[in-house]
Amino acid sequence: MSELHPIIAVTGSSGAGTSTITSTFANIFRREAVNAALIEGDSFHRHDRTEMKRKQAEAEAAGNRNFSHFGLENNLFAELEALFSSYGATGQGRARKYLHSAAEAAPYKQEPGTFTNWEPLPENTDLLYYEGLHGAVITPEHNVAQWADLRIGVVPVINLEWIQKLWRDKNHRGYSTEAVTDTILRRMPDYIHYIVPQFGHTHVNFQRIPVVDTSNPFITRYIPTADESMVVIRFANPKGIDFPYLLNMIQNSWMSRANTIVVPGGKMELAMQLIFTPFIWRMMERRKRAMGML
Repeated sequence: MSELHPIIAVTGSSGAGTSTITSTFANIFRREAVNAALIEGDSFHRHDRTEMKRKQAEAEAAGNRNFSHFGLENNLFAELEALFSSYGATGQGRARKYLHSAAEAAPYKQEPGTFTNWEPLPENTDLLYYEGLHGAVITPEHNVAQWADLRIGVVPVINLEWIQKLWRDKNHRGYSTEAVTDTILRRMPDYIHYIVPQFGHTHVNFQRIPVVDTSNPFITRYIPTADESMVVIRFANPKGIDFPYLLNMIQNSWMSRANTIVVPGGKMELAMQLIFTPFIWRMMERRKRAMGML
């Protein structure tokens, strides 16, 4: 962890909604004039799209039905930990981009589903912001979590997570329900071993809970709206969190435990703004002090 070069890591499963937090942080960074180096977790997958399909077919032919993007063998945990470690020490490191779509790939004159070359991060950034699957992962060989100053988990209840994934993959990626279901089943062991444990290492978790029936996510036609949800926000260490202020600012919120506040789903972004803006203030104040500017 570093006062001079802080790191924020947002971690969550595919389809969990980490992009919502990223959008909120982008607004905070813009408002507070914070220059952040942005890292997408997909850029630390080991294989591009074509190679991953080939590897998966080989794994299935060999009897491995649980070959997935969530696991150790298909991700560059060593390189991700090296980036976090290097950035914390020097404010620098190497990263690349994963080009999801034709629109993203066009400026690089590459095919979608490929990676750009590894390049140094921009100079003179204020902090590093990571969003992806493994921002707080710990294995016997690697400890990515130890380097992040603020670790945030995005954890919808599992049926809601599946509904969001089904809707996204069917409507935006053209997959069938059967194909998405197969992906969910294939990923489950790695989900349990590599994704879930991270939420015990986070400083703050956001868990969205629908208040409508999601008992069969595979036939649900719509994602529950924000107004059809509640958000449980759990702080690993509630010391310094001004809960009375949050309760006063967020209408219809309440405390369910001494370290947990529950807010209406439509107020999640407001809650994030109120919670994380002071975190950013403190990070930037410590950074300026470490630089001798205060």
